[in-house]
Amino acid sequence: MKRAVLAILVFISLAACGQHKVNLALKKQLDSVMVLDQKYRDTLSLLMDPKKSDSVAKNLSLTAQQATGHYWALQNRLDSLDLIFVEGVIKKYGYPGKTLVDSPANEAAWYVIQHTGKIHQYINVIKKAADASELPFHLYAMMLDRDLMDEGKEQVYGTQAAYRTLKNGHTEWFVWPIKDAETVNERRKKAGFDLTVEQNATRFDITYKVVELNEIKKIK
Repeated sequence: MKRAVLAILVFISLAACGQHKVNLALKKQLDSVMVLDQKYRDTLSLLMDPKKSDSVAKNLSLTAQQATGHYWALQNRLDSLDLIFVEGVIKKYGYPGKTLVDSPANEAAWYVIQHTGKIHQYINVIKKAADASELPFHLYAMMLDRDLMDEGKEQVYGTQAAYRTLKNGHTEWFVWPIKDAETVNERRKKAGFDLTVEQNATRFDITYKVVELNEIKKIK
């Protein structure tokens, strides 16, 4: 009898493992999507840096502006193809999370959506995945902030920055207005961020200061 019970338990255990088997073929495809998503973005980041843009553009015998347009055209083409693939995956499986494709492939669909104009369409899908631990929660937090900023609303976690042009023609970057800014670092810590909003701003050479939404509307 004990042997029979043991055999049943082993069978149930194996069946459960089978249900959570990683889809290796899909994982490989999403790994490739991650590479394509970042293919030209490092170069584009360099082109945004005034100290480095000229040297990058010189290699193409183009101006910095022409080089930026060139690389964005290439990256946008890849982004469009990646989005078609990812939308097909989500339609078939739901969000391709950690259970289905393991980590870090479970972040691939997030990156693709984050770099498109369809964030609002998929934000609830991302939230569901994050709540189920299929995706790191801090990634959902970043996308939520992006969605709120795009909607002209206050962000929650202080992950997004924007810029404005001053009267002297210079550009000033600032952290987008945050709802209940005085407690943002508590929310950041709970969401899994290692840095405070002040420390995160410093990473982008931004001096953090509280900005109200009505100030932004006046600028626009």
